[in-house]
Amino acid sequence: MSACGHDPLMIQALVDGELDAVHAAEVEARIAACPDCADEHARLAALRQALRGPGVRAAAPASLRLRLAESLSAPAQVVAPPRRPWAWMGGGAGLAIAACAALIFVSAPMRQDQALTDALVASHVRSLQLDHLTDVVTSDQHVVKPWFNGKIDYSPPVVELKDQGFPLVGGRLDYVGGRNVAAIVYRRGRHVINLYAWPDDGRVLPAHVHVAQGYDLRHWRAGAMTWWAVSDVNPADMALFETLMKARTGR
Repeated sequence: MSACGHDPLMIQALVDGELDAVHAAEVEARIAACPDCADEHARLAALRQALRGPGVRAAAPASLRLRLAESLSAPAQVVAPPRRPWAWMGGGAGLAIAACAALIFVSAPMRQDQALTDALVASHVRSLQLDHLTDVVTSDQHVVKPWFNGKIDYSPPVVELKDQGFPLVGGRLDYVGGRNVAAIVYRRGRHVINLYAWPDDGRVLPAHVHVAQGYDLRHWRAGAMTWWAVSDVNPADMALFETLMKARTGR
């Protein structure tokens, strides 16, 4: 327990992206108020980042996951077992091991994708609830872009879409998926669109459109960057925003 009595397991869950938006906001507020909690959060975040580094974490190639998924969905072929007394055990165990291995390769990325979308929704909700929508408030893209210099190790493009009905509000530094990321903020009427960007790591992504907790999430790769947009704006406006951003960031 920290000096404030807060359970460190909740901080671990926050770092791992396992909390819903409400509980994530509560833990974030505790971290902001308690130095011990802040130190523990920084320690766990650094450990998570180190474990995700090159040479530490291995990921199954997309082609292997596809072959395993296809093999699981294919009709089973019945093959007569050899006439050995232990054949029933070896064959059954082999099939079980193969099935378990396939499920691990296929389901692990799915869990990671879910954790990432949950973390993005939590970040979006926090930005609205904790009055931390922007660190730099301006509609000038030439002010927002250099503001990120020195705060993160990359420079995200910043696009102005005011003439298309998506005025730029500003930007902020956020924490998603175990790393600091750029969040570029737009509006559509009374709705906020948080646009997150970080360097493309080559990760295989699922379908482009997600709906989580009532929020629309869209992502794409462009200009060596991974982009995620999160909002409760109507789907047609969100689709238009995605199209406009893709055209200006390079498909």
